[in-house]
Amino acid sequence: MEKTEFEKMRDLALEQLMSGKSLTGKDGVFAPLIQQFVESALEAEMSNHLSEGAKSSGNKRNGKGTKTLKTSSGSVKISTPQDRNSSFEPQIVKKRETILADNLAPQIIGLYGRGMSFRDISKHIEEMYDTEISHNTLSEITERVVPLVKEWQCRPLENLYTIVWMDAMHFKVRDGGHVTTRAVYNVLGINKEGFKELIGMYISESEGAKFWLSVLTDLKSRGVNDILIACTDNLTGFSEAILTIFPQTEVQTCVIHQIRNSLKYVASKDSKEFMKDLKMIYQAPTKDKAELELVNLDEKWSVKYPIVIKSWYSNWDKLTTYFAYDERIRKLIYTTNAVEGFHRQVRKITKTKGAFTNDMALLKLIYLAVENISEKWTSPLANWAITSQQLYIKFGDRMQLEI
Repeated sequence: MEKTEFEKMRDLALEQLMSGKSLTGKDGVFAPLIQQFVESALEAEMSNHLSEGAKSSGNKRNGKGTKTLKTSSGSVKISTPQDRNSSFEPQIVKKRETILADNLAPQIIGLYGRGMSFRDISKHIEEMYDTEISHNTLSEITERVVPLVKEWQCRPLENLYTIVWMDAMHFKVRDGGHVTTRAVYNVLGINKEGFKELIGMYISESEGAKFWLSVLTDLKSRGVNDILIACTDNLTGFSEAILTIFPQTEVQTCVIHQIRNSLKYVASKDSKEFMKDLKMIYQAPTKDKAELELVNLDEKWSVKYPIVIKSWYSNWDKLTTYFAYDERIRKLIYTTNAVEGFHRQVRKITKTKGAFTNDMALLKLIYLAVENISEKWTSPLANWAITSQQLYIKFGDRMQLEI
């Protein structure tokens, strides 16, 4: 029995594979195989569309069109069946679609999510698969992420997060012909099982306690009923905003932020000695000892730097929450290093972008960055079994341990 065209192509592919030749690209045989498969599938779809009912209404085949389909095995020119009523809506390759969706599109989105520009992606695809893709097509493909971003931002959350870090990062975005700054508010949380999760990502023109209040309100509406410890920078009104929505939450202001702000107002010749005295405060074994060291700092430096000393006294309660915990939990909460570390990972991906074309372009790329970064968040924090029990001793039934 004479072999079909598809069987001939299959045998040629096997022969080429055994000889070590390329199956993809310009001279590979996968492209014709894909052509055979897609065209056969389109014919089957058309036959199904032209049911007896459709034929009785006068609809029938009306020749064929052609289109070039870009795949990971190169560009393929396919014949597309048409009907007289133009009511045929193919599914395997939709109308106006020029990329085989289940083939190249995921790779393109993956490259984009790692910070590659459209120019670099286009060059990479051409080198790998011998097919050219325009910037407009690349833009259309990455737009498929937009519904995922919106769905992710609205997803339900757990009712309890043990520790939450909140901080903002800033980017340049084009707005009405001008380049402006946008603040992206990120909320990084640890659930009761000890797993890390970015539970919120929001965008605004600037960072402020008023907007953080709306962020916290949104978290509440998405199912968060309780936060045990919230770690923040020293933005004015931030703590009050948190307690408005989650009144039982203990707030820890970032000690490192306080130190940085203090050193801005200390002369360079005094900074080394002043920093040495500050370490005696925040590295003290107990809160009582820290208070004694603050008094020593006051007596030594208040005449020269009264505003700095006053700031430590004013923020003292929020700066010293961590003293109520053992060393393991102290290291987690006395700074916002956890979310700042996340921000550094995001910036590795966004650093080549300059100004984003719009807000969604910014959120889209950060969302894809989060998808990549969170692949490593597959285990609970180190020693979480011990940490969770200490949190239970401190917070009682709010910790909700399941044994």
